[in-house]
Amino acid sequence: MTTPALIAIAATLACAALAIAGLLTYTRGKSQHAELEKRLAITTGHTPPGTRTRHFTTVDTRLRRTALGKRIQQRINATGLDLTPGEFFVYALLATGVLWAVAAAFLAPFFGPVAALIALWAANTFLNWQRQKRIEAFINQLPELARILANATAAGLALRTALSMAADELEAPAGEELATVANQLALGRSIDEALTELADRLPSRELVVLVTTLVLSNRAGGTVVASLRNLTTTLEERKETRREVITMLSEVNATAYTLPLLGLGAMVMLNSMAPGSLARMTGSTIGQIAVVVSIALYVVGFIAMRRLGKIEV
Repeated sequence: MTTPALIAIAATLACAALAIAGLLTYTRGKSQHAELEKRLAITTGHTPPGTRTRHFTTVDTRLRRTALGKRIQQRINATGLDLTPGEFFVYALLATGVLWAVAAAFLAPFFGPVAALIALWAANTFLNWQRQKRIEAFINQLPELARILANATAAGLALRTALSMAADELEAPAGEELATVANQLALGRSIDEALTELADRLPSRELVVLVTTLVLSNRAGGTVVASLRNLTTTLEERKETRREVITMLSEVNATAYTLPLLGLGAMVMLNSMAPGSLARMTGSTIGQIAVVVSIALYVVGFIAMRRLGKIEV
């Protein structure tokens, strides 16, 4: 066998060895990357990857690097929705474009940008509504949570163990949030940090009182059973009071959303009775100013009625 052939065989074997080593390194790195993503998901409360097929991954990757993406991620984490910032961003843009086109086609071109702004506001309102809905559900579970923690503490269990047990026994959203707290504690975070982050993620007076009680008992030591049992009774009473207040204010909140819809319905009816009337009205500067002033008055009325129907208990 000639020398060039031996050199070629040796080079081929060396390339094969390097390829195998590179493949093993890539596989090991990918496995470590997946494990790191799972640990970060546990720490931050994100949904671990692999639960379903994610869409718009490129947009999501780039968006997460921006301040807007980080804010969207924080808002989504508080809602418990199985969405990525990229998915929410793309869906919001699609809804904005669709509403722009529909408003421009059925009403007048002037209403296209107005509908787009309303769509962006609706996307933000949707996140706020989902977050508030999750907070309300969590507040309703707080009496049962305090009861479980009191019983576990009375049985001699540590607070970490009591939180893990409550995460297993309670349904969502309390079970999911406490599971996140338990996983953070397992990764080495302190009880104060984990509970404080929980209170920041789902802000409410009831949860702040419970977290403060647990944090102070963890710092100062001593028994916390009596405090938790008294807190359970107080939370039950506040739960019933909140339910009565929400029932009494439901009519005011419904009216706040009904009045803008009546205005929109009036415009659609006017344009259907006299086709092109809105386009002619918004074709002049005076008409555009009148429409803008009308929309502003509806917004002021909506905000005022929402403030009247918002009572902190």
